[in-house]
Amino acid sequence: MWRRIIYHPEVNYALRQTLVLCLPVAFGWLLGDLQKGLLFSLVPACCNIAGLDTPHRRFFKRLIVGGSLFALSSFLLQWLSLQQVPLPVTLFTMALLLGVTGEIGPLHARLLPASLIAAIFTLGLVGHMPIWGPPLLYIGGTFWYGLFNWLWFRLWKEQPMRETLSLLYRELADYCEAKYTLLTQLTDPETALPPLLARQQKAVDLINTCYQQMHMLAANRDHSHRRLTRAFQVALDLQEHIAVSLHQPEEVQKLVEQSHAEAVIRWNAQTIAARLRELADDMLYHRLPSRFTMEKPLLGLEKIARQHPENPVGHFCYYHFSRIARALRTQRPLYRRDLMADRQRRLPLFSALRSYLSFKSAALRTAARFAVMLVFGSVLALAFNVPKPWWILMTIMFVSQNGYSATRVRIQHRALGTLAGLIIAAAALRFAVPESLVLLIMLVITLVSYLFIRKYYGWATIGFTVTAVYSLQLLSLNGAHFLLPRLMDTLMGCCIAFGGMVWLWPQWQSGLLRQNAHDALEAYQDALRMLLGNEASPQKLAWQRVRVNQAHNALFNSLSQAMQEPAFNTRYLNDMKLWVTHSQFIVEHINAMTILAREHTMLTPALAQSYLQSCEIALQRCQQRLAYDGPGQQANILEGKTGNQEGPTTIMERHVKRILEHLSVMHTISSLAWSQRPHHGKWLVRRLRKG
Repeated sequence: MWRRIIYHPEVNYALRQTLVLCLPVAFGWLLGDLQKGLLFSLVPACCNIAGLDTPHRRFFKRLIVGGSLFALSSFLLQWLSLQQVPLPVTLFTMALLLGVTGEIGPLHARLLPASLIAAIFTLGLVGHMPIWGPPLLYIGGTFWYGLFNWLWFRLWKEQPMRETLSLLYRELADYCEAKYTLLTQLTDPETALPPLLARQQKAVDLINTCYQQMHMLAANRDHSHRRLTRAFQVALDLQEHIAVSLHQPEEVQKLVEQSHAEAVIRWNAQTIAARLRELADDMLYHRLPSRFTMEKPLLGLEKIARQHPENPVGHFCYYHFSRIARALRTQRPLYRRDLMADRQRRLPLFSALRSYLSFKSAALRTAARFAVMLVFGSVLALAFNVPKPWWILMTIMFVSQNGYSATRVRIQHRALGTLAGLIIAAAALRFAVPESLVLLIMLVITLVSYLFIRKYYGWATIGFTVTAVYSLQLLSLNGAHFLLPRLMDTLMGCCIAFGGMVWLWPQWQSGLLRQNAHDALEAYQDALRMLLGNEASPQKLAWQRVRVNQAHNALFNSLSQAMQEPAFNTRYLNDMKLWVTHSQFIVEHINAMTILAREHTMLTPALAQSYLQSCEIALQRCQQRLAYDGPGQQANILEGKTGNQEGPTTIMERHVKRILEHLSVMHTISSLAWSQRPHHGKWLVRRLRKG
């Protein structure tokens, strides 16, 4: 029982965050200096936003860089204020200077908002501490944060990677069960396919997260992570076999009518799903897996395949289910692969600076957006005679996310949570409660809030608002005066952040759809060149398959976010939704072809070259149609090279022909979607380019 509690992801995270915050407060209270302890506990908020608790092979180097930037930001804000430099100018300059971190890498990009928050925290300490006080506070607080997390991760070894792998196995279980439960409903792809696509993309997202964690930990050189590395390779094999295409609704319906295949296939799928969920729990709670076999379900499926040799569905299901069963039984990957094929390297500082000084730089746009929002917030505060607008500026930083949809949801949760928290705090302040009891209640509220923060940010905000009010009450005995001004500051900060996300160089995902679709087609083309060419390396084929899944995943995520953006042409998005559906079918066929190529089920060189030429022509026509509405070639290129083949059609040929069919449909959809596009801004530019 204790394993399920202590190793549970939310409980483990909440305990870690609560202890790193509350231990300094407890020490300060015991030593008779509660105020210092409360101030010291502010530093972990900056460290969390900077991602300094992320397990990394350069863990301590990142701590030194992060602590130095926090201290430098704090010192600069105080020194420039002593030089009578206006606050808007200071914040604008700091945001643009720190924005270069976004060009170095995604993890380094988190140092920008964290350093700005450190400076904003310092704004509330000006006049209460000497100029060297806040920088020393940040250095000491970052050192404590790093030391605590290092000890925690030594104690709970491998826990972050175990949590991600557990989620991945659960997602694969849900995907497998849903896919074969809807076996007879695939005749209506409009209703049956979207849930499956969403589950598939969640699995790919988790695979990407696992790859990132492997790179951060250099897991290929760490013997302690060997078991988890093997479990991840097994997950890649499982995803490969689960995600293969079974879009043959007529054959499925025929087999279901002629036999009890539907019940047997579901039996196999549910057995696999149950085993995957069991392995997910074993991985998360540090248990050894039990023995596993699914001979009886496979025997039933093999019998159906023998009784109906002309129907490909039975053979298809038996082949893939038997491979999945083998991986689950042995707990070893079906073949060896190099997980570090994608060598993710950081961009050197000077190269990053050169890229940052371009107007096409996404990091520059992000830094400029933060700079303008902070300037607007500080100017607005000065207009309302607020000398230290730290709460407004902090709200802007906390609610600003990467995309429109995420920012909108975070603003709603932040505003409503703050309002509810202030109401609760206002009622609670009327009671005379001893200091020791107040600290105990704050400890409980902090723990409960961190239990909910990753899934229910609004509920967590209620708790954090209550603890913030009581912290001010303990620091300066003015918690009651804090209520109304902080509510107004929160609302102003949320409005500024929302306006900045909508009007200041927004990263509209709808505008990125064409480029992401173009990139996905390029990934498909590279994969088909390898599959229909002379490439025989299983490692290279496996890595290209992952790249195909990642490219489609980026496209799917862009579409999902674009569907929630305001004031956009919904007809264009609906057409692109159908385009993405056919793109998913191509991904599934490439998954299946990768398995066949690894087992040397290939085409003759002449036939493979003929199909490859047809695929490349079809892909290029789709790419051209995505870019402009010029006259297109109406001849059916797809039949020219493949229409007169003699002899039986092999499995590989069937996959290639279905890919060509999907590309033909996608070309038609692109033609229709282009006419529905917006007619302003970037949409008037025919040439696609990144940046």
